[in-house]
Amino acid sequence: MPDQLVSIVLPVHNQADHVAAIVDSYGKALAELPRDYELILVPNACRDESVAICRRLAAEDDHVRVVELQLGGWGRAVRAGLADARGGILCYTNSARTTAQMLTLALLVAHTYPEVVVKAQRTIRDNRLRRIGSLFYNLECRLLFGLATWDINGTPKVFPRTHRSLLALQRDDDLIDAEFVMTCRREGYPIVEIPSTVSVRHSGRSTTGFGSAWRMYRGAYQLSRERGRR
Repeated sequence: MPDQLVSIVLPVHNQADHVAAIVDSYGKALAELPRDYELILVPNACRDESVAICRRLAAEDDHVRVVELQLGGWGRAVRAGLADARGGILCYTNSARTTAQMLTLALLVAHTYPEVVVKAQRTIRDNRLRRIGSLFYNLECRLLFGLATWDINGTPKVFPRTHRSLLALQRDDDLIDAEFVMTCRREGYPIVEIPSTVSVRHSGRSTTGFGSAWRMYRGAYQLSRERGRR
């Protein structure tokens, strides 16, 4: 039944070298959950073999489905996956950094406390520059939006389908995570944060650099002005 199904959205961007291993590790861990599950892979703007591999994984495992996007964007991929999800508990995560253990822990907490939003809070970063950049971004969001979290972008993020406002997010870019937490605050959805000490990527390189960081700082300010005009 849909209410007993867990839907996990996994945006995939040029991850051909490790997406199969991630799906395998997630599948083994998710099999131990008290609910059935589906993994929704969302390859977006991929320039490698990610799409073909995602299709193969879906053909081999009934738990796996694929939503293909020509355009890129973290938020766009998240929204497309959530729109296609069928479960009563919904989740999206950064598959490059999320371990199977962290994913299942977040889902178990959500299963036990069905009215809360569950998200990871990364307690360390992989280098000093990322720590400083993250500190400034999260401080900016706390000041602009009155948010309590110190890790806006931490995933997995898990929530019940009954929190319908989280299915109406609009950002196509990295600001979707700020929009997510802002929506929780506005709607009064309680958030439980789980500390995560994982800082190493499974493979590949982070797409976060000086340019993308600046766009996030500027985007958070613009988001606050848009909210003020409503």
